[in-house]
Amino acid sequence: MNVAAPQSPVLRAAYHAYIALFILYLAAPLAAAALFAFHDSLFAGFPWNGFTLDWFFGDTEPKLGMFHDRRLLQGLWNSLRVGVVVAALSTFVGTTNAFLFERRRFPGRELLYILMIIPLVIPGVIVGISILVFASSVANPLEDWLNADVPQLRPGLALVVLGQFSFLTTITTLVVAARLRKFDMALEEAALNLGAGRR
Repeated sequence: MNVAAPQSPVLRAAYHAYIALFILYLAAPLAAAALFAFHDSLFAGFPWNGFTLDWFFGDTEPKLGMFHDRRLLQGLWNSLRVGVVVAALSTFVGTTNAFLFERRRFPGRELLYILMIIPLVIPGVIVGISILVFASSVANPLEDWLNADVPQLRPGLALVVLGQFSFLTTITTLVVAARLRKFDMALEEAALNLGAGRR
């Protein structure tokens, strides 16, 4: 049991009731979406009209299923590509950042750490618009000077990856850094004594 939880029976019951309500609050929208995905109606709502799989496998309008809708499948494919690339980049860069901040001392470390934290405190919409404006302000002069368009600086998957990467790298860095703080340095020193390198 959580040692910070109240110890009197009444307070303990209230604490557990609060936790249950909070989890219900978080899970209710997901449960509703999952429930209405099988609802045999054109609109999500009650009364319940029956169970159907048409929203997944239906091949005719108006209940065109997900696996027959090219736009939805393209969106799923784009999400998968973005997710894999962002996960790989964020894991690599976030882990590198964590080792840099936890194992090294260098001038400007605190400033760099603050700059890394900024994407967490700025709303995602603002970060996305900022990336789009910055990319356009770079792409437009390049197009004028070189008379060539740079598609990676125009709205598309590259900028989506950049936006997700800027946010998730910060989270990865903080999670790995927290684990490094709890890591026993004696184990690293033992590994160095046994011939392991620092890299």
